[in-house]
Amino acid sequence: MSEDAVPEPDAEVESIEPDELKERIDRGEEVFLLDTRASDAFEAWHIDGPNVTTHNVPYFEFLFDDVPEERLDGIPDDRPVTVLCAKGDSSEYVAGTLRERGYEVTHLARGMNGWAELYEYHELDTGTDVTVAQYQRPSSGCLAYLVVSGDEAAVVDPLRAFTDTYRQDARALGAEITHALDTHVHADHVSGVRRVAAENDAEAVVPQAAAERGIDFETPYTTVEDGETVSVGETEIEAIHAPGHTTGMTAYRVGDVLFTGDSLFTESVARPDLEAGAEGAAEAAADLHETLRDTILPLPADTVVAPGHFSGNAETVDGAHVARLGDLEAWMAALSMEREAFVAFVRSDMPPRPSNHETIVAINLGERDADDREAFELEQGPNNCAASQDALTGD
Repeated sequence: MSEDAVPEPDAEVESIEPDELKERIDRGEEVFLLDTRASDAFEAWHIDGPNVTTHNVPYFEFLFDDVPEERLDGIPDDRPVTVLCAKGDSSEYVAGTLRERGYEVTHLARGMNGWAELYEYHELDTGTDVTVAQYQRPSSGCLAYLVVSGDEAAVVDPLRAFTDTYRQDARALGAEITHALDTHVHADHVSGVRRVAAENDAEAVVPQAAAERGIDFETPYTTVEDGETVSVGETEIEAIHAPGHTTGMTAYRVGDVLFTGDSLFTESVARPDLEAGAEGAAEAAADLHETLRDTILPLPADTVVAPGHFSGNAETVDGAHVARLGDLEAWMAALSMEREAFVAFVRSDMPPRPSNHETIVAINLGERDADDREAFELEQGPNNCAASQDALTGD
C-alpha cells in the first residue's frame, strides 16, 4: 500500500512541525523517533544526534487489526514518541495506532520532506561592517553563506530550493544580491547559482578550474581564478584555488572568514574520489594534502573556517558551524600528517558516495535539466562529502 492510500487513524493525533522538533533537539531534550519508512530508506538517511534515539519499524508492520506485541518492542511507553515517514501520511496512521494503545505520541508534519525544507540562518561575528550569515540545512548538512556589504550582497554555494530565502534576507539587511558564487561543481545538491543570478539580475560566478570540467548552461556566468577578487559593496571576496576534493575546488576569503567549501570541514577533511573516482583518488588526495599544507594552513590562526557541510554531531559556535583554523590544526591529526600517511588515511574510511551524485553533477554542469520537484527529491539524503564517517577532531 502506498503512502497516498493509507487508512485513516481511529485516534486523533497531534502533529509536530519540523522546526519545533529541531528546537527540541537543539535544546538537548531526549527525543525518541519512530521512523516508519522502509528499512533501506532509513539506513540511507535518517535524523540523528547525540540526544536522539531513532527506531525503525516499517509502516506495513502496523497494518494489522491487532498489532502483534513484538512489533512494539523497542518503542517506549513511558516517554513521548514522535512518528515520522516520508511525507507525513502513514506516520499519522501509525501514531494513531499507538495512541489507541496508550502511548504518548505525535507525528512529524510532512515527514522527511518537511525535515528537508528546514533552513536556518545564523550570523557570524566578523567584527567588521560586513555581515556574514550561514545557512544550515539540517537534513543534509549543507551550508551556504550570505555576504552583505553596504547595499550589495553575494551568496556563496546557494541551493536552488532556497533562492527566495536569500533574496528576502538580503533585502531585510538593506541590500540587493549582485553575485552568486559556487566553490565547485557540487555532487550533493542542485546549485542555485543560475537561479539566484537570473532572479536578481546578478552575476553568476564559478571557478575557472570548475568551468573547465565542462560547464555548459545558458545562464551567463563569469569565471574567477586563484588570487582574483569579486567586489561586493565595500568588500572584496578573494578566490583561493584549493584542489583535492575536485580539481575546481575554490575557497573564498572575506576578511578573516574563509569559505572552505568541501576542502576542510570543522570535523574532517574532504573525500577525494567524487570527481576522480576510485582510480584517481590517491592523486586527488595528494592534491588535497598540498592544498591544506601550502595554501590553507599558512593563513592566520584566527582565520574563521566556514565549511560547506557539517555532520549531525558537529559542535557549533554561537549556533554556527565554524572553527578557528589554529584550533583545527591542533585538534585534527590529519592536518599534520606527511603526504603518504595522509593519502592512505583519507582513503581508508570513506562513506558511501552521495545519493544520486552523478545525476546532480550532470544538472550542475548543465548537461541535463530537472524541475524543482525532481531536484528536491534528488537532494534528499546525507551529503557524505567528508573523507571519514567519523569526526577526525578530538581533545
